[in-house]
Amino acid sequence: MRIYHNPRCSKSRQTLDLIREAGIEPQIIDYLNDIPSEQELAELVEMLGISAEQLVRKGEDDYRLHFKGKALTDADWIRAMVRYPKLIERPIVVNNKKAVLGRPPENVRKLL
Repeated sequence: MRIYHNPRCSKSRQTLDLIREAGIEPQIIDYLNDIPSEQELAELVEMLGISAEQLVRKGEDDYRLHFKGKALTDADWIRAMVRYPKLIERPIVVNNKKAVLGRPPENVRKLL
């Protein structure tokens, strides 16, 4: 199991706590410092079963400054998230080729 984690995010911390309470110590990926590749993000989007745009945090300054009101392809959104990793919705938890967003944190129970 792995979690794309931002330790400054309360939902990310809560999701990590739920995983650990289940007796699992996941691989923790601090995605702001260890930025996923375009291929990795594309795989995450596919596992989540969403469009790349649905993985974008639209409340971030980078979104408002560079992307608000623009229609981009999935590939363009993925490139945007690699360039501006704060745009990546968090946390993302992956287990056995399945992924969920930890919003709400209880979503992670689907993978436990």
